[in-house]
Amino acid sequence: MTTSQHVLACIDGSAVTESVCDYAAWYASKLNLPVGLLHVSEVPASTRRDLSGAIGVNSRQFLLEELTQMDEQRAKVVNSYSNALVQDAKSHIQSDFEDVAIRIYQRRGKLLPAIEHFKTENRAIVMGRRGEDHKNSRINIGSQIETVARASDVPILICSETFKAPSSYMIAFDGSKTAIKAAWMVARSPVLKGLQGHIVMIGSHNDAAKQSLSAAAAQLEAAGFIVAAHHLSAADAVNGLLAFQTENNIDIMVVGAYGHSKLQQLFLGSTTTEIIASTLSPVILVR
Repeated sequence: MTTSQHVLACIDGSAVTESVCDYAAWYASKLNLPVGLLHVSEVPASTRRDLSGAIGVNSRQFLLEELTQMDEQRAKVVNSYSNALVQDAKSHIQSDFEDVAIRIYQRRGKLLPAIEHFKTENRAIVMGRRGEDHKNSRINIGSQIETVARASDVPILICSETFKAPSSYMIAFDGSKTAIKAAWMVARSPVLKGLQGHIVMIGSHNDAAKQSLSAAAAQLEAAGFIVAAHHLSAADAVNGLLAFQTENNIDIMVVGAYGHSKLQQLFLGSTTTEIIASTLSPVILVR
């Protein structure tokens, strides 16, 4: 297994697959890294059952052979679909990002173990906001996003709409350790450099919060970023952030991911999930 890094694009054949490919290629191009196209096929459940007792030995053996053939055929179909999907995705990326190298990974099982298999190679992960399992649902975030975000220590870009090369970004900042880390990670990466940046805090009008906001903005400026700091008032932090995004035509958001534990989230809710579910713009999660 190679030890060089990549930007891992998790594709599943849903409507957001092209968006995932494009944003992964854009991200990778900023870092001069390849895209790793990952498709994970869930292993189909066997159609074979215990057929003992009800019928004779010969009949039971015949049916088991038939069902074994059905299992093999299903596995072939799954493999063929996966092969077609990754090749189509590769062609799609190459049509717009000729200079981005592409690696193809096909695995069986669950998504998180597949992602963790490449843990040392992942520089960033790109996922679709709405996965195949939610394509007909009012819920517009895939069930895997929080699971992957809580287990990952690299940025995760969540997208859904047709790709648009970002020209501006905003960091949702609340003075927490997660938000401070998000600003730090932006400052040390070339991905958003050269774009118009905003670091936005809602509420928390105390000296410590103001100093934390100023320090984060100064860190970005010292790293050569173009950034403006904003300390705003709003009844609801998520609504305030989304209003700022809309009013200023922000192309991409950076959010500290899941600062609360799952137990705390049961009582407090998740600002991270609210933001992801409430904007169609791409979101970079930093945990």
